[in-house]
Amino acid sequence: MSDKGPQGGAAGTAAESAGALTFSLLAFRFTFRARDPLYFPPGLAGNTLRGAFGTILRRIACGPGCPAPPEGEHRADCLYARIFEPAARTGPSGLADPPRPFVFRAARLDGRRFAAGEQFYFDVHLFDRAEPAVACFCEAFAELAREGFGVGRGRAELVSVERLDASRAPVEPVYRAGRLLRREEWEPIELNLEPAREPVRRVVVRFLTPTELKSGRRLLPEPEFGALFARIRDRVSTLRALYGPGPLLVDFRALGERAEAIRMARCELRWERAFRRSTRTGRRHPLGGFLGEAEYEGDLAEFLSYLRAAQWTGVGRHTGWGKGAIEVEAPPD
Repeated sequence: MSDKGPQGGAAGTAAESAGALTFSLLAFRFTFRARDPLYFPPGLAGNTLRGAFGTILRRIACGPGCPAPPEGEHRADCLYARIFEPAARTGPSGLADPPRPFVFRAARLDGRRFAAGEQFYFDVHLFDRAEPAVACFCEAFAELAREGFGVGRGRAELVSVERLDASRAPVEPVYRAGRLLRREEWEPIELNLEPAREPVRRVVVRFLTPTELKSGRRLLPEPEFGALFARIRDRVSTLRALYGPGPLLVDFRALGERAEAIRMARCELRWERAFRRSTRTGRRHPLGGFLGEAEYEGDLAEFLSYLRAAQWTGVGRHTGWGKGAIEVEAPPD
């Protein structure tokens, strides 16, 4: 990996600069009404959505004669490939396969039952801000609701989709009454990655969904700050390179060395073990990881903005399905 981080990327809006320390995304809330009783098993809501969404997205985005996403230069024109199967590329440790341009936030559905007529929702964070991607998500989830999801494939109705602001509050309707309310450009959430202006000496990171962190090929038992920050930095920069104005133009090595100096003052974690079985191959895949919180001490001012960005991107493995969701707090001294 270059000290300057992963290279490449798509052009952003005219207001964006490849050299600016910013990160942009769109966030949406999908609200449904159950038509049949629905049940989401504990720890599997995100994965349940994952499989069904991929199947329906391919049906919507690909023609009937398309046996697989195209290869080579034609792959960039395939909406399914761009969203669900982005092409492999060289990237930083843990990101040799490029991250998908979205994450699901559906953990609130885990272990929940909904009677017919009850409403429920989950959120989707989109890093590819093109309107066709938004339209495909709305169409795919409307179709998924009609076909049914959860245990027993209970049917539902997509009631509305709303754009969220930086506080995660709904601020604008996107889809209603079966119709996408089109706009030339959706207003993104803009995150500033510059160092905090005031000293930050203590940060608490809560791991809300199972999280797996790797250093090289080694799965880490605890989220030491150097490794945690490295995975966040790499993910943010790669998402920005692929779907925004370009990679972060920062000194990756120097940032990493300073992150290694941050001390873990407290670590209260538990491991959750869960698996999913692929309907295509029959193989079992791990969905577990650690949950809980860790407290860090040191000169954290330049790292806090990255940690806050990770509240939107997630960190670690399989973030697209909802793993690696974190919450960050910087308590006053």
